[in-house]
Amino acid sequence: MNRTHSRRSHAGAVLTLALAACAFAAPLGCKPVKKSAPAAAAPSGSAAAPVATGPCADYAAKICEKAGKESATCESFKSSTDLMSPAACSAGLKDIKVSLGKLTAQRSSCKELVKTLCAAVGEQTQTCGMVRTQTAQFPPDRCKQMQQHTAEIIADLKKRETANQPLSAELRNAIADDTAPSFGPADAKVTVVEFSDFECPYCSKAADVMTQLKDKYGQRVRFVFRQFPLSFHANARGAAEAALAAHAQGKFWQYHDRLFKNQSALDRASLENHAKEAGINLAQFKKSLDDKTFASRIDSDMKLGERVAVQGTPTLFVNGERVGNPTDFAAVALVIEKALSGGSPPG
Repeated sequence: MNRTHSRRSHAGAVLTLALAACAFAAPLGCKPVKKSAPAAAAPSGSAAAPVATGPCADYAAKICEKAGKESATCESFKSSTDLMSPAACSAGLKDIKVSLGKLTAQRSSCKELVKTLCAAVGEQTQTCGMVRTQTAQFPPDRCKQMQQHTAEIIADLKKRETANQPLSAELRNAIADDTAPSFGPADAKVTVVEFSDFECPYCSKAADVMTQLKDKYGQRVRFVFRQFPLSFHANARGAAEAALAAHAQGKFWQYHDRLFKNQSALDRASLENHAKEAGINLAQFKKSLDDKTFASRIDSDMKLGERVAVQGTPTLFVNGERVGNPTDFAAVALVIEKALSGGSPPG
C-alpha cells in the first residue's frame, strides 16, 4: 500500500514537473491540450482596482521583482505591505539591500537550475533564453523540486531546441513542394510555409498577417498553405477538405478568406454556402466532399507536419526557419527581411 502510494506520488511529481517544463512557454496557438476554465468576468460597470502608489507599493514592487511576480513570496509580501504604514515601508526601503540579499540566497536553487539547464541546451540558444525568463518567475521551492528531475526536463527542453532549429534542405523542399495551395513565384528567394487549422482562432490572426505580408512583399515571396486540422476542432477537418475542393477549381484563396472570416459557420451546410458565394461549381464541390476526394491529401499534410515537429497551429516556417510568433506581423516580417538579405538558406 505504501509502495503504491509512493509510486503514485512520484508519478504525480514527474507530471507536475513536466508541466513545469512546459511553462518554459511556447507561443500562443491552438494545441491539443485541455483548456483551463476561463476566469470569471468582472461585473459590468465595476471600477478597475486602483493602482497602488507610495512607499509600500515601491517596497512590494522591489521585492516582487527579485522574488518573481508570480511567486508566493511576492503575493505574501504585497498582502503584508497593504497593512503596513508608509513610515514602516520607508524604513524597509532604506534597508532593502538586506531583504534582497536574503532573497538572493533563497533563490540560489533557481540560479543553479538555470545554470544546469542552459549548460545542457546551450547558453546562446533560444531555449536557454526562455529558461532564464521563465525561471525568474518560479518560487525557490519549485526550483528545488525541478532540480530533482533535471534529466526529464532537459530531455524535454532538448526536444524543444531541436524543433527550433532550421529544417534540413530535404524537409524545406518537402513542405514547400507544389502540391499544396500557394501563390507567388516558384523561384522566389523566400518561401513562407504555414500549417493551419480553419477552426483555430489564432490561425485566423495568422491569416490576417499573411494578407499584410502579401501586400508588403508581393512577388518577392512565395506563400504555401498546409492543412493541419486538429482533432478537437469538430469542423476543422471538413473545412480543410472543402478548401482543397475549392483549390481544385482554382478558388482556394477566396475560399480560405471566407472560412477564416466565418469560423463559427463551418458545418457542411455553411461550407456549401461559402462555396456558392465564392462562385464554385457546387455539384463538383459536393461530390468531392461526399467522396472524401482530398482526405488523403490532408493525411499527407498532417504526416508532413509531424515530421517537422508541428505541435499546434498556426506553425510558420520562413525558408525552413520556424517563426516564434506567427500571429505578429512585425515578428514574421523581421524573419522575412533577414531571409531576403541572405541571412537564411533558400527554401
